[in-house]
Amino acid sequence: MSTLEILQSLPEIRMGIEAVLFDFDGTISTLRQGWETVMQPLMIEMISGPHPPDDNLVREVDEYIDESTGIQTIFQMQWLAEAVKRYRRNPEVRDPWWYKAEYNRRLMNMIENRIKALVEGSSRPEDYMICGVKDFLEALCERGIKLFVASGTDHPDVVREVKALALYHYFAEIAGAPLGRASCSKEWVLRKLIDQHGFRGHQLLVVGDGKVEIGLGREAGAVTLGAATDEVGRRGVNEVKRRRLIKAGAHAIVGDFLCYERILEWLGI
Repeated sequence: MSTLEILQSLPEIRMGIEAVLFDFDGTISTLRQGWETVMQPLMIEMISGPHPPDDNLVREVDEYIDESTGIQTIFQMQWLAEAVKRYRRNPEVRDPWWYKAEYNRRLMNMIENRIKALVEGSSRPEDYMICGVKDFLEALCERGIKLFVASGTDHPDVVREVKALALYHYFAEIAGAPLGRASCSKEWVLRKLIDQHGFRGHQLLVVGDGKVEIGLGREAGAVTLGAATDEVGRRGVNEVKRRRLIKAGAHAIVGDFLCYERILEWLGI
């Protein structure tokens, strides 16, 4: 079980938390665990074309996937299209939206089996959630705090997966990537929480396993909790994520939410 690692102290006098923005994949849900094992061979295949890949190509793809975790899929596919042109090994250069559709097709083969198991009852929702997260959501709701979730995954898929995990009723709003548009859903939700709902600074908590949402949270003046989750074991700290989240400026880090009472204490709620 992980504990709360506080990296930066919060001001003793501050506004209380009124809203929480969660990332979804890897922070709450593990339904998409293993997406990298789908994206990596796709990128290598598309860049290499008829030629065997070399170590430098594989290394560049691996490094890009690691540092781009959390951004919209279409932005990753834009990078892929540019890499195909740059390497000049594959004479067939596709549109980024084509690459995105092909990636989603391959990824959904894996995800559909997991959702089917949930629907048929051979798996439980808890089997595809980070440990303790449902209790954390419940505790936040009991305290009257509004919950929001955002993801770089396509909006209809996020809604479907939130429902598959029986978590839909916890959230005031769910925001996935808008279909056919290259825009950041996480940034959009944060702007909406600030501009339309009027939440300010430390009234907001941002929880996520990627540098994107933590960085956006810090820019907005929010409290940030990095989720350095192990998506296979669903508990404990993933050191690679931990280092990435520290670099992004997280105020504190957890590996799972089994210590949710300690998190609530830290937040003063």
